[in-house]
Amino acid sequence: MIYDLLAPFYDRFNGDIDYAKWADFIESVIKKEYTEGTPSLVLDLGCGTGSMTLELAKRGYDMTGIDYSPEMLDIARGRGEECGLSDKMLWLCQDMRGFELYGTVDVTVSCLDALNHLVARGDLDKCLSLVHNYLIPNGLFIFDINGKGKFERVYGRETYAMEDDGALCIWQNYYNEKSGICDFYITLFCECEDGRYERYDEEQRERMYTLRMIRSALARNSFEFIGAYSDFDFSTATDNDDRIYVVAKCIKDGKTYGK
Repeated sequence: MIYDLLAPFYDRFNGDIDYAKWADFIESVIKKEYTEGTPSLVLDLGCGTGSMTLELAKRGYDMTGIDYSPEMLDIARGRGEECGLSDKMLWLCQDMRGFELYGTVDVTVSCLDALNHLVARGDLDKCLSLVHNYLIPNGLFIFDINGKGKFERVYGRETYAMEDDGALCIWQNYYNEKSGICDFYITLFCECEDGRYERYDEEQRERMYTLRMIRSALARNSFEFIGAYSDFDFSTATDNDDRIYVVAKCIKDGKTYGK
């Protein structure tokens, strides 16, 4: 799996992301929308190398991080140990579509368009159903998606390259507007100890979800849609935004809340 190979370079390739500012936004959402006292248990779904997991653990939350890549989780675990926060974090190597927890959580977060990777029919509902199952009543689900704007303007049919010491990653994009699927053809060159470079090739996919699709899926899985924002200042999002931050509340009274 390409993310296992990318794990040692992942944070450097994403070095422009301000996780502290993002965590500030999450805490602002919690302050505004969480009605069950003070949350303590938080799930980070699709946690990668644990950047957000660690940032929230520093703020006092007991964290569970779930990711499908063992290599990503190994790095996350090591970072937690280095910071002396191992007792605040539990790591689980599981699929977003079929994960199991030891109990409920107060808040679930999912960052860096993890939900866009749910591309097959029914995948999004499987994930949302499980998130709902493990949230307490009125618990919050805070996540982001790549919007239509990013699929059309940034992904499109462009080719990109990222280089770091010992690694070169090249990916070609092919976005099909009719299907809403973007195929990524990824080539990774990794330097070996003897100076040679090994090449790895893999294909990945993301699905474009409109806000209407997200709201409908949330409603089907008994979430109340709270809002969708284009930035951390709570500006209202539209489908044309590159990244969209969504907030939903877990409802367990058997009702369906809007579409």
